[in-house]
Amino acid sequence: MVSKRLAREDGHRRKFLCVVDASPECERAVLYAATRAARTGGGLVLLYVIPPGDFQHWRGVEEMMRADAIAEADDLLATMAGRARDFARVEAEPVIREGKPADALDALIEEDRDIAILVLASAVGNDGPGPLISSIASRSNGGFPIPVTIVPGGLSDEELTAVT
Repeated sequence: MVSKRLAREDGHRRKFLCVVDASPECERAVLYAATRAARTGGGLVLLYVIPPGDFQHWRGVEEMMRADAIAEADDLLATMAGRARDFARVEAEPVIREGKPADALDALIEEDRDIAILVLASAVGNDGPGPLISSIASRSNGGFPIPVTIVPGGLSDEELTAVT
């Protein structure tokens, strides 16, 4: 069970959460969430999850691989935060976690009680909606702790603006 959301209480504001990855549709979710945040006075949190490594190497190699993964995460988060700023004039709060994406997502939602809406974009093509959307949709333990907005991955900037 997730802790009570605080977004509507004094001193708090509703935050939109996006999981950032290298997929082509990721930017669609970020821009949608940024525009919704701007129009409602909310915040934007961008989560990048570094998958668990099977680091069975020497400690130095493991540290180099982790440093490379963090640098990649920083670069992608900076790019997406820049797009959110340019598109909707919203400053994003970047978060990097290590582990399984679903676990990292659950932990962040539990920790930041202002997060009120998860925004994801569906994959473009015939391969299904995407692994994270499928994972959330298949939960049999009563669902997901906050509302989820799924943005069609093929929307243009103009179409995103029109529906937000």
